[in-house]
Amino acid sequence: MESSDILLQIKGISKYFPGVKALDCVDFTVRKQQVHALVGENGAGKSTLMKIILGSIPPSDGSMFLEGKPYHPKAPIDALGAGISMIHQEISLTPTMSVSENVWIGREFQFGNKVFVNRKKQEAATSEILMQLGLDIDPGTEVDKLSIAQMQLVEIARAISYNADIIIMDEPTSALTDVEVDKLQEIIKDLRSRGKSVIFISHKLEEVFQMCDAITVLRDGKLIRELDAKQSSKDELVALMVGREISNVYPKEPAEISEPLLEVRSLNQPGVFKDISFTVHQGEILGFAGLIGAGRTEIMRAVFGVDPFQSGEILMRGRKIDNSSVKKAIANRLSMVTEDRLRCGAMHILSVKMNASIAYLKRITRRGFVKSKQETMDVRGMVDKISIKVSNIEDEISQLSGGNQQKVIIAKWLLTEPEVLILDEPTRGVDVGAKTEIYRLMGKLAGQGKAIIMVSSELPELMGVSDRIIVIRDGEVAGMFERSEFSQEAIMACAFGLGSEGRNK
Repeated sequence: MESSDILLQIKGISKYFPGVKALDCVDFTVRKQQVHALVGENGAGKSTLMKIILGSIPPSDGSMFLEGKPYHPKAPIDALGAGISMIHQEISLTPTMSVSENVWIGREFQFGNKVFVNRKKQEAATSEILMQLGLDIDPGTEVDKLSIAQMQLVEIARAISYNADIIIMDEPTSALTDVEVDKLQEIIKDLRSRGKSVIFISHKLEEVFQMCDAITVLRDGKLIRELDAKQSSKDELVALMVGREISNVYPKEPAEISEPLLEVRSLNQPGVFKDISFTVHQGEILGFAGLIGAGRTEIMRAVFGVDPFQSGEILMRGRKIDNSSVKKAIANRLSMVTEDRLRCGAMHILSVKMNASIAYLKRITRRGFVKSKQETMDVRGMVDKISIKVSNIEDEISQLSGGNQQKVIIAKWLLTEPEVLILDEPTRGVDVGAKTEIYRLMGKLAGQGKAIIMVSSELPELMGVSDRIIVIRDGEVAGMFERSEFSQEAIMACAFGLGSEGRNK
């Protein structure tokens, strides 16, 4: 391609933080009508580079050019003015505002004046964008009434509403199922046809090859290589990202599956889920599949005492238990890693140590005082055990990459020593190397006799690590598949109500 095709050019960008070189002389080029992937492990420097492009932080060295002219954004509003918008990995919508208000936040007065906003016009403009994207979401709905996946789609709509020339998509499919991913692929094709360019950040390498033209690999803050997506392979990309080959992305540790541990019988919550029954055994990893909105997360929240249920019962080792609150669920040796780490998983103003220890503090508290040395030792031990990248456990968790924040949340619940561990989208926003570590950890826990429930929108990982998969459709158990019956086509058909229900329900 000629230099006239270059839209954004970054030359020799470096960024230094106290004691850390986050970026080291990185070059990065985005061409017109190009979908350019930026990949690398958590902590590779992807987020830092995007923050510099957006003007959130200044570079320490290097230069940027937009359409051949020097580009020096001082704040995200400068980037928007220059034609660059971003879909963030973590949901940044205001939950108490409507979809329409979130899409046009900061620009609402174009639908009125400084005193009055015409909500009907605003919602009509939002509906037009949502229809263009093929999204069936009411613009008047409050965001906190939406699922995480729907929030992600609203984030996409908001970024596109700016009519920017470059749209940065940071893990845009992390909460989406295959159906929504296909929809996003069509959206990206449409954007490219309208002359737009996309910077696509994802740990789902299959999507990188499906959607992107070029791939830039970062590792430890350095540019490793730029590749043509059509002339590369997943194995080559993984090796470049992690600096080594990963021969088995989905390690399945041997574990003896023995007696039933947790049993759910006829759980009902009108309008949410109906007649939910399942059993998970010691040493078993039980997967839950289904489309967005099927009710998987709602079922797990009820089992863990976050949300109520109207009827039904929960048993541990054959004995009925009361899980009517999270406190009681923890006492009953259950734990749950939620799908939304920003709102429900981590407290971003607290340290890594406090986030990791907060759920088990009662165990190390005597007469109102926390055994600080024990807390520090336990957290450091867990940081080492699951390979959390953090220079100091006293650092705020917000300073960590998204994947490492997720691992801190897993550490938090492991410190409570649960017998049943519920993992709702546990690898969302986590790189391929860290994913493998989490899968291996799940296998080890199962080998120790723990029972693990895993909810995931990624069928390959469910099929890779689960012993059984239950499919939820419209709030009901639609089918169950033994490991020997696993088939992506059959499970998806079951989720859509088009085919097999597996061996039994």
